[in-house]
Amino acid sequence: MTVFAHEMRQNCRMLVIWTLVIGGMIAVCMAMFPEMEAQSADLNEMFASMGVFTEAFGMDRLSIGEPMGFFGVEVGSVLGIGGAFFAAYLGIRMLSKEETEHTAEFLLTHPVSRFSVAAQKLAAVVACIVILNVACAACSIASFEMVDAAIDWEPFWLFCAAELLMQLEIACVCFALSAFIGRGSIGVGLGFAALLYFLNIVASLSDKVDWLRFVTPFAYADAASIIPNAALDETLVGLGVLYAVVALVIAVSVYARKDIAV
Repeated sequence: MTVFAHEMRQNCRMLVIWTLVIGGMIAVCMAMFPEMEAQSADLNEMFASMGVFTEAFGMDRLSIGEPMGFFGVEVGSVLGIGGAFFAAYLGIRMLSKEETEHTAEFLLTHPVSRFSVAAQKLAAVVACIVILNVACAACSIASFEMVDAAIDWEPFWLFCAAELLMQLEIACVCFALSAFIGRGSIGVGLGFAALLYFLNIVASLSDKVDWLRFVTPFAYADAASIIPNAALDETLVGLGVLYAVVALVIAVSVYARKDIAV
């Protein structure tokens, strides 16, 4: 587990920073809820008249005057975008950085197989994402307590689980991309996460491109779909797991055979 421990040490500072930033933004967003609740009637009327913008961000299905509705609209966006970027950044760097930082020669001369290297690096990615999500869930619960709002536990935990799955899927796909890419990979990873986010917005705006929901993991992690029904879309979740597994198989297969620049 030497590679795993090394990766955890290397990513510890970044994990702390991302956790503090996302957790802090969650707390700031929820701190605004009492003010929003007092103006909920006017705000709901205003949002209802904004047409496609209302549908794109799920405000036609969630009320920002209710604690869980406000949590889904505001915190859902923060955790979704922030968590996706963190997962993409981790995944896209994990294999490619050995070439970018010219450390491949040192790593691969040790008595450890490439499969073991890839597996331990993937384990570090998963561990970092799980830690981030546990911390963000704890911060969300504390934020509800801070504003004296009640949590509807079933949709809350389902939403947290969906966010975790979404981030793991993005990390796995980016992990596969990192097996192909040497230098300049970070921009590719962050751009990929941003593309998936906007594909979900486009899918929410028009039934003609509803098929995009089967492409982007943001579709099954959408708070507007989870919170009102307290349920996940099993088909989309299953596809997400399938995409992640296929990506990992590709990542290990390519990394085991590729010529790595040192």
